[in-house]
Amino acid sequence: MLNRAALALVLLLLAGLPAAAAAGPLPLGPSGLSEQRTVTEVAPGVRLETVVRGTRSLVDVFTVDVAFVRTRSEARALASELRAKDWPAVRTRRVSERAQDDRARGPLGYLVRAGAFATEAEAIALRDRLTSAGRPGGRAVFTGEDGGRTTGPWIVRALTVDPERFDGSLVPELGTEVVPGRELLTAIAGRTDAVATINGGYFVIGEADGTPGDLAGVSVVDGEVVSEAVAGRTSFLLPRTSGAGARVATVDTRSAVRADDGATRELDGLNRRPGLIRGCGGTGGDVPVEVAKHDFTCTDASELIAFTPRFGASTEPGVGAEAALDPDGRVLELRTARGGAIPSGGSVLSGTGEAAAWLATHAQVGRRVRSLIDVVADGAPLGLTNQTGVVNGGPRLLRDGREDIAALAEGFVWPEDPGFFYRFGVRRNPRTLAGVRRDGRIVLVTIEGRAPGVSVGASFTESAGVLRSLGARDAVNLDGGGSTGLTVGARLLTRPSDLAGERPIGDALILEP
Repeated sequence: MLNRAALALVLLLLAGLPAAAAAGPLPLGPSGLSEQRTVTEVAPGVRLETVVRGTRSLVDVFTVDVAFVRTRSEARALASELRAKDWPAVRTRRVSERAQDDRARGPLGYLVRAGAFATEAEAIALRDRLTSAGRPGGRAVFTGEDGGRTTGPWIVRALTVDPERFDGSLVPELGTEVVPGRELLTAIAGRTDAVATINGGYFVIGEADGTPGDLAGVSVVDGEVVSEAVAGRTSFLLPRTSGAGARVATVDTRSAVRADDGATRELDGLNRRPGLIRGCGGTGGDVPVEVAKHDFTCTDASELIAFTPRFGASTEPGVGAEAALDPDGRVLELRTARGGAIPSGGSVLSGTGEAAAWLATHAQVGRRVRSLIDVVADGAPLGLTNQTGVVNGGPRLLRDGREDIAALAEGFVWPEDPGFFYRFGVRRNPRTLAGVRRDGRIVLVTIEGRAPGVSVGASFTESAGVLRSLGARDAVNLDGGGSTGLTVGARLLTRPSDLAGERPIGDALILEP
């Protein structure tokens, strides 16, 4: 007998019939583009719609972005310098689009480009020649991904989950089942016997940015807070494993510890390497900022981090102090270095700098130290049960059916580098999106990208439009780029955009039987 995941795969392979009543065309590219849709019932209450729209533009080319500068005069000066050295097809391009919540006026900046080629290899060769000539930092790009007018193409996949009909669970799942380490989406799908999966939130990739696999934002699994929030950033909330009541909200975590002698101290984070805050948005002296800053790692030499069994067998090693606690918060051991065992059912408070001194004074053996962790969604306490799940994301894309892209507020605009928002939000990239319809149905979407001739990806604005056209009322951007992935059963349907293939990720949203 076939299990549900295997049955879903059979249905996917054998069905794939045109939708009987297709919705209106996706708002991608000019009207009138060709569009093919297939609809498959993955499981009762779970529908997969695949849309292939448009064709490759005949005018888009591969080129090299030599630099992104603030002013027209800077752009003209650089272009003149490049032309004087006979670099090919030098030109400038004004980028007008700013973040929706950015109150600054005028263009975002100016691109200086060189070369116009039919193949990516030719653009890469020019970039490398520029680097050798003393002009590093260039990027070989495809102009169809600029965010301006193009005919595509696009591949969009949308899983629509009806909590009233789907009798399984929609829940977050950690890669490797603990925080450290990352896991392929297909591997997560296989070990959980999932009906379908989609990648989840942002996470740490490299050792220089913290604990690889640590969620770079809030994570709640089975009602347990696994990772603290990037303050003020939008996330995807699942109050019940059925998916009922799912919503999109701005999430904060407010955490502290209290010793039985009355002393209290801020708890800086959970289940991560002390001192490195990926995405920033923390408190207590983080530098250079305490607001969200995407793809940036803030630092703090004095942190108190709580480790739970969700982290695995032992804490991050290093200089500092640790207090090992039993399930009631009673101190079992006070350690003079970090990197010890996490008691079964208990926790460890790990401190650096001033926080280590605080532990030595207030967390002596036999005393009790309690961790107080509150999750606040849209300004109100989020009551956690063993069914609650939260996946981090950002920025918000839709609010009550209207485009509301909070890119500046959520750290996707770097004041010192306007090119960051251009590359991340204006340019087309692979995207993973989550939305909730007015009828309570959940829409989980992937848009493939970085594949000229196959699928060019989407900007933040285009992503919001796609979700709205699929019926979403509220929506959020999840992790994308090379992380974007969707499976039915354990079969990966999306095309990986990383040259190395499928990227291991920190967490996923899984539909369990």
